[in-house]
Amino acid sequence: MAKAERLSEVEIERELALLPGWTREEEKRIRRSYLFASFPEAVAFTVRVAEAAEQAQHHPFIAIDYRRVTLTYTTWHAGGLTLLDFESARACDALLEPST
Repeated sequence: MAKAERLSEVEIERELALLPGWTREEEKRIRRSYLFASFPEAVAFTVRVAEAAEQAQHHPFIAIDYRRVTLTYTTWHAGGLTLLDFESARACDALLEPST
């Protein structure tokens, strides 16, 4: 299956189960909010997300509200959720983990 093909309901549920903290919204988006200790930490995370999104060529909607960053993924040209959305969500979660 190509990464940009719309996923079935079964595939979406399977992928979502592997992403703690992410929720499905309006049937065609996934969303997660992250809370940071400070505004600069929230912005720094957003910059890391932007860099990863540029590399993947798949960009989330990003909202910053002081210490809270909310990311929303969908694949517009597929009309819903694709593997790109879930892979990107996993990549964002990995940006929270300390480097080893």
